[in-house]
Amino acid sequence: MEKTLNRIHPVSDPEATYFLQVSWEKDLGTGFGLLLSDCQCAWTGTVSESDISREAADIEMEREKYVEELRKALIAGEESAGKYNFVISRDEQNKACHFSYERNLKDGSFRLGSLKLQEVPNPAEVIKELIGYCLDSLGKLQAKTEHLQRENERLFSNWSEVEKRLEKCVEAKEELEADLYSRFVLVLNEKKAKIRNLQKLLSEAKESAADAKCARDSIAATQVVVKRENNYDASTDEESENPARASLPSAPERRDSSLLGSPDIVDPAPRRKRRQRTAKPAGTGAKVAAYEAEQPAQEKPGPASSGQRCPDWDLETLENSCGPEELFEDM
Repeated sequence: MEKTLNRIHPVSDPEATYFLQVSWEKDLGTGFGLLLSDCQCAWTGTVSESDISREAADIEMEREKYVEELRKALIAGEESAGKYNFVISRDEQNKACHFSYERNLKDGSFRLGSLKLQEVPNPAEVIKELIGYCLDSLGKLQAKTEHLQRENERLFSNWSEVEKRLEKCVEAKEELEADLYSRFVLVLNEKKAKIRNLQKLLSEAKESAADAKCARDSIAATQVVVKRENNYDASTDEESENPARASLPSAPERRDSSLLGSPDIVDPAPRRKRRQRTAKPAGTGAKVAAYEAEQPAQEKPGPASSGQRCPDWDLETLENSCGPEELFEDM
């Protein structure tokens, strides 16, 4: 059986102090017993399960909720002080005591339950029992406190040991971080040096590529210039050949030019007629041959010279002007 002991103050006499002991079996809802004492008199009573159900029905509350309200009012004690009121009324001979308990509300209160308690014939035994219960509860509380104290000391010792281990772990962690940081710095410096070397190689490769491109461009420009010069030389040669060819007149033009460039010559046609009518004097061919022999070599016309007259016309001219005698004969 479980028991609780609380100190209460009735509403009718707040200065008065009563001690209320509640005892029950498995659950408060199955019924409980009350023992009320003012250290001079004692009263006792019992609330059955049916009484609990009837009281819950009277106030129109669910039974579970009503049992919870009873627990707060009768067992919670100081925790629910001010939330619940107790009313105690005794008769003149203290033979009976009417005990009721209520729940405080903002606008009032409602009664949770009430019962009539009967006087105990030997209140000293009841008081003795209450004092024994208090001592037992005190002993249990002291034992629990000691147990909790030892547990607290054990936990504190464990906490101190864990704190020392944690400090060692922190030191080891810091050492490991320092070691890893030093290694990382070395690796980072190596990587930086490698990156710098690669950047240098890349810049050199870019410079060499730029130089090669400039060389190729210069070579290409030179080739273009040489090609243009070759084309210009070829065109100049063709132009030099074309004027030479153009300077050579055609056969009729050469004949006309030779005629125009020669001294005034009498029309040979009548002379030929006259030649045909009169016979040539002897010795004319010998005179022409002698005249040709007397001409210097440089004055003889060549086949490649473009500015001189045609040999046929020169011979004819020489033949026509072979000698003064014939001229006089023609005249």
